[in-house]
Parts: sequence; C-alpha cells; structure tokens
Amino acid sequence: MTKGWGRPFEEPIEVAGLSLVTLLDAGQYIAALPNKEHAAPEWQAAMEALMLVVELGGPTMFAHIGIVRALNRHYVPAFNPNVWSGRALQEVSSTWQMRSCINVSGL
Repeated sequence: MTKGWGRPFEEPIEVAGLSLVTLLDAGQYIAALPNKEHAAPEWQAAMEALMLVVELGGPTMFAHIGIVRALNRHYVPAFNPNVWSGRALQEVSSTWQMRSCINVSGL
C-alpha cells in the first residue's frame, strides 16, 4: 500500500457541510478543532489511527472508522423494546442463566 497524506478515503466523510476526501483533509479538520474537543479521548484515538495509516500505509478504513466514531461519540441510540422481545429475549436470558451456573472460581 502507498503511504502519505494525499491518499483518499474509500468513501468521503461528510461533516457539517464539509467533505473529508483525503487523509490530509481529515488531519486538518482534527487540527482545527477547539482544544477541549481535540483533547477528547475519541479524537486522540482518531488522530492516532490517522497517523498510523499515513506513516505505515495501512488501510484508510482504520482512520475512517476512528473519525466516524469520534464524530458520533455523543450519540446514544434510543432503546427499542421491540428488538428484545419474544425469542431473542428468551435466548439471551437462557444464555445468561447457563453462564451463572458455571463455576469459574477455579480458573
């Protein structure tokens, strides 16, 4: 794989009217964040992933995932009770009951 800041993402990241197309665009976006925002652990992890991709030539998807996770760090999905109804809830419940019966103190 090639290295460098000019590499494009497989799919651009859309942020507040901006389109982050290359690794350089993403790096400049992160650098322009306010200090309090920039110091958040999610943004630090995103920048670390970005630097690893740039320096070592890894897949741009790693940096893409880091940036999207940092952008969505305050998002909390709404609880949908219909997801955990019926058979799925029974399977999860029985799995946890089985695990609670296993003695792991000797491990």
